[in-house]
Amino acid sequence: MSAGFTRRQLTLAALAFNAVRPQRRGWSALPSFALGWPTSELAPHLLGAAALDTAAELTVRRGKPSRLGLVAAAAAAGLLTHTIAGARRTGTQLDEALREGIGDGYLDEIDLPGPIDLRLPRGSVVRPFNFRARDIEVLRNVPYTEGGRRAHLDIRRPKDRDLSKAPVLIQIHGGGWTIGNKEQQGLLLMNRMAQQGWVCVSANYRLAPKHRFPAQIVDVKRAIAWVHENIADYGGDPSYVVITGGSAGGHLASLAALTPGLADYQPDFEDSDTSVSGCVPFYGVYDLGGITEHRSAVDMRDRFLGPRVFGKDPRTHLDHFVQASPLAQVGEHAPDFFVIHGSNDTVVSVKQARAFVTALREKSDASVTYAELPGAQHAFDVFSSIRSQHTIAAVQRWLQWHRARNQN
Repeated sequence: MSAGFTRRQLTLAALAFNAVRPQRRGWSALPSFALGWPTSELAPHLLGAAALDTAAELTVRRGKPSRLGLVAAAAAAGLLTHTIAGARRTGTQLDEALREGIGDGYLDEIDLPGPIDLRLPRGSVVRPFNFRARDIEVLRNVPYTEGGRRAHLDIRRPKDRDLSKAPVLIQIHGGGWTIGNKEQQGLLLMNRMAQQGWVCVSANYRLAPKHRFPAQIVDVKRAIAWVHENIADYGGDPSYVVITGGSAGGHLASLAALTPGLADYQPDFEDSDTSVSGCVPFYGVYDLGGITEHRSAVDMRDRFLGPRVFGKDPRTHLDHFVQASPLAQVGEHAPDFFVIHGSNDTVVSVKQARAFVTALREKSDASVTYAELPGAQHAFDVFSSIRSQHTIAAVQRWLQWHRARNQN
């Protein structure tokens, strides 16, 4: 009997089970994410590797697999197949969310052919970490304010094309307000939109704990102000800017979208234009103050945000945490939103997204589209997968619909 084969299949079965049924509470939530996120998005690769391993065990190695090993292999295959099937349904689910949010006839307003653009690009799943894109250029490390590399941004735009008043997309990276940079996230979306004629900007910002909040939102707003003042020189339209980001980037994008001109977050540049036309947050943090009283939000506030990001005690400075919550900043003049969150997110509970969408729909006059993706973990769009490609295609639809509506 091959003990190695049994161990491998048991490990894979455990990983697949965690991807389907992640642990959501206490200390296990972050390890569950760290193991479940890549397993979910790389399920086709893992299924193929497991099938090859089993075939090799039965033929090339001529081993005699234990019954436990074969049962584990069957369980892993079943769970991974279930995960893949769920990811393949994402395109249909996203189309339904778009139809509910912006109307059944939204495709009539944009130059897209219907379901075909939600199909997977050739090779996109086979090479998940291939971020090369044809026909675009990247202008790196453009300073948007004084400072070092944290005060730089990158610009992606179509290559060899004369641009004038192209729509603009700003990408804000995540990383818990403490890590991350502009080169790591949002690449699939920015590459796709740059190929469609958009000017895409990805910005760094100062990180905690060295720089305590609100340094992060101040920098994001400085980047938006820079775009309004300078993006025309790069072919962009400063009158049409949409902002996006994931996780902490989703928080910062949403907070910026809801607080144009807020003096507390725009020191010494209160009169600068920091408005945006729309916002597309991925798995964002919307409740930093524990407003919802959900256990996960309160724990994040007390155990992480207070000591690591704000450097303040929520018991004595609760108003600072509430002010930093997009959930508390929703008003009647909010821009249009397309909110995306995974049902299996163990880092930021999907309950935050639901509460935020409810507030937007109740208090604002904006268009609000919400896609809750069954089976999706946190950070599901960081590299190319079945689910991430479907989602990027849906965001393209929303962005092009939104741009068309704002040109009329």
